[in-house]
Amino acid sequence: MLLAALFLILWLAGGASREDVVGQIVTRAASWIAILAAVLVARGPQIAKAKGATLFLFAAILLCVVQLVPLPPGVWRALPGRAAFTNPLISPPDLWRPLSLVPGATVNAMFSLVTPLAVLVLATSMREDQKRFTPVLVLAVIGLALLVGLLQFTGAQLINPLVNGSAGAVDGLIANRNHFALFLAIGLLIAPVWGVEAGSASRVRAPIALGLIPLFVLTILASGSRAGIALGGVALLLGLTIARRGVKSALRHYPRWTLPAIGIGVITLIAIFVLASVATDRAVSLNRLVEMDTGEDMRTRGLPIVLVIIRTYFPFGSGLGSFDPIFRIHEPFGLLKPTYFNHAHNDLLEIVLTAGLPGLLLLVTAIGWWLWRSIGAWRADAVLPKLGSATLLLIMLASIVDYPARTPIIMAMTTIAAIWLGGAERVSHAMGKAPLPSTGRDL
Repeated sequence: MLLAALFLILWLAGGASREDVVGQIVTRAASWIAILAAVLVARGPQIAKAKGATLFLFAAILLCVVQLVPLPPGVWRALPGRAAFTNPLISPPDLWRPLSLVPGATVNAMFSLVTPLAVLVLATSMREDQKRFTPVLVLAVIGLALLVGLLQFTGAQLINPLVNGSAGAVDGLIANRNHFALFLAIGLLIAPVWGVEAGSASRVRAPIALGLIPLFVLTILASGSRAGIALGGVALLLGLTIARRGVKSALRHYPRWTLPAIGIGVITLIAIFVLASVATDRAVSLNRLVEMDTGEDMRTRGLPIVLVIIRTYFPFGSGLGSFDPIFRIHEPFGLLKPTYFNHAHNDLLEIVLTAGLPGLLLLVTAIGWWLWRSIGAWRADAVLPKLGSATLLLIMLASIVDYPARTPIIMAMTTIAAIWLGGAERVSHAMGKAPLPSTGRDL
C-alpha cells in the first residue's frame, strides 16, 4: 500500500525539520513519487471530499506563493521592518523584491508542503477495503519507533544518518526528543482505542494494547522530553475516554469488579515502570523537569525578543521559514551561546512572526474549524473523528513549546488527523471486521 510505504519512509527520513539534512531530499522525493503513483496507478484522488484538510493545505501553499511575488520598490520599502534592508550601498533602490526577506527559506517552506499533499492524495485514493487499516498503519509505524526507542533505552547506539539526531539519545530515529515524545503520545492515544474497538478481535488486541501502554510511558520518560510527560498524560486520558464504550462492551459478560481491577492493574504496572526508571536513573524526562531552570531556558529568555520581532514586521511578517536569520539580526549579545535558536519554540508565535496577519487569520480559522468539528465529533458515537480531534489537540499543545508540525512525519500525522476529523472517504466495512469501528462517516 502506497500510504504505508510513504509513512515508513517518513519515519525513517522525515524526523527532522532542518532543511539541510539528507532526509529532506528523501522525504520530498518519496512524496512526489507517491503523488505520481497515486495519479497513474491508484484510484483517482478525491481530495475535494477532505474539504478541511484540502482548504487549509492549499491556503498555506498560496500564502507561500504570495510571499514570493516581487513587489515594486516603493511598496516594498513601505512594508514594516524593511528600513534596515534599504541601504543603497548594498541594495539597488530600484530592485523589485518579494515580501519574504529570506525568499529561499520561503521556497523551502513551500516545497515542504509536498509531504502533506502526498498524504492527502494517497488517503483519498484508497480503496474501500484499504481505508479501514489507516489507524492500524499509524499505530504500526509508531510501534516501530517505540521498538527502536526501547533498543536505544537498553544502550544500543542507533543513529539515523538521515536526520540530525544525537548519539546516545532515546529518539526512535527522530531528531528532536519533544517530537519523538509527541509521536509516542499519539500512539498512547490510539492504542487503547485499537485494543477494544474491534468486536471479537479485541480479545487478542486488548492484551497487546495493555502491554503497549506502559511501554509508551516508559519510552516517553526515557526520551528526556519534559513536554512529553504532559502530552503522554493527556493522550492516555483521551484514549481511555474514547475507548470507554468499547471497554464496557467487551466486559459486559464479566463481573463488575473486572474493569476497576484492570484499571488498578494498568496503573500499578505503569507505576512500577516509572519507579524502576527513576531507580535506575533512566527517567531522563523527570530528571530534566526537576532540574529545569526557567531563567536559563532559551524559550523563556528568547520570548521577549520574539514578541519584539513580531511587532517589528507585523502585519505582513518576515517571510515563512525566515525565523533563524531574522532572529540573528535582532538577537542581543546576552543571548549569544554556542548553539543557535533555530525556531521560536512556540509555533503559534512563529507563524505570526513569519506570516503576519494572514498567518494569524489562517491559524485562528484552523483552530476554529478544529473546535467546531470537535464539538460534533465528541457528541457523536463515531470513533475516528474523536481520534482526529484528540490527535490535533496533542499536536497543537506540543506546538506551544516546540515546532513538531515542521517535521515531515508530524506533517503527515496532522494531515491524517484532519482527514479523520473532517471526513474524507466513506467507510463501509463491518464493525466486527474492522481495526476500528465504522464511523458512518468519511475516513
